[in-house]
Amino acid sequence: MKAEVLSIIFMMTRSSHAWTTARTDRRDWVENVASTIIASSVGAVLPLPANAVYNDPKTGTMLPEEGEIATAIPTDWSGEESPLAGDDKSLLSRLDKNPDSLFYTDPRFVEHIDENAVKLMTNFVTNRAVKNGDSVLDLCSSWTSHLGEGKVQVKRMAGLGMNEKELSSNPSLTEFTVRDLNDSPKLPYDDASFSVVLCQLSIDYLTRPLEVLKEVGRVLQPGGRVYVLFSNRLFIQKAVALWTGADDIDHAYTVGGYLHFSDGGFEDIAAEDLSTRKGKRIVGDPLYVVSGVKKA
Repeated sequence: MKAEVLSIIFMMTRSSHAWTTARTDRRDWVENVASTIIASSVGAVLPLPANAVYNDPKTGTMLPEEGEIATAIPTDWSGEESPLAGDDKSLLSRLDKNPDSLFYTDPRFVEHIDENAVKLMTNFVTNRAVKNGDSVLDLCSSWTSHLGEGKVQVKRMAGLGMNEKELSSNPSLTEFTVRDLNDSPKLPYDDASFSVVLCQLSIDYLTRPLEVLKEVGRVLQPGGRVYVLFSNRLFIQKAVALWTGADDIDHAYTVGGYLHFSDGGFEDIAAEDLSTRKGKRIVGDPLYVVSGVKKA
């Protein structure tokens, strides 16, 4: 079993690096393979850390140096290639090929990052991403949208996710829709319906990310904002190979590439490291955001 998983992940990792060989010096392949073997061999469904840049001596987790996430986004995209350029379908392959509806059948009323990272995300969503009067789409939503209770008065908060029980328990939502975006990436909303779109800790599971983000561009109002938040925690059996075979700097670049090459009409694409640092090292689970603005 372990040998089979090792072989699969090696192939996935090698394929996903084909488009960015200049970045391979930042990889820790052994860390990624070992984590995957553990998850697959014991049947775990807990999020496991993906790869990044430096090794935290206390946890053994690979993390980016200070400032590197922001520099992952090119200032000029004219010479860049889409993360999904070519016809390599293995980039979006996953260990668990069963329908996502099976994986998300049972509700999970838990956070998938640690308490400090949850506070960081709640602070960002409440104080920076969402403003009074906004119409918000929480994409890949669940039982929480990390919007501080009573802090912001939104006009509309639509949630789209995979589990009805989770969505119906989300106190921030004014409405919700159950939909598998990997099966049907078309969003059930009118053009220019929202001023803000959030995607929290889920971009790594999308097998049709360009189609989904093109739809995000369609439902965003001109000048509207999209925020894609992610960590290095994931359900590795459901994450796409392009993600599991990369570090967090490449994750930021990948999300930026998704936005740019989606034909969603995004500009001002930027990445930010929201993680708590002590000295120059990340404390606890990291948190990052890639944002973009719909062209007016």
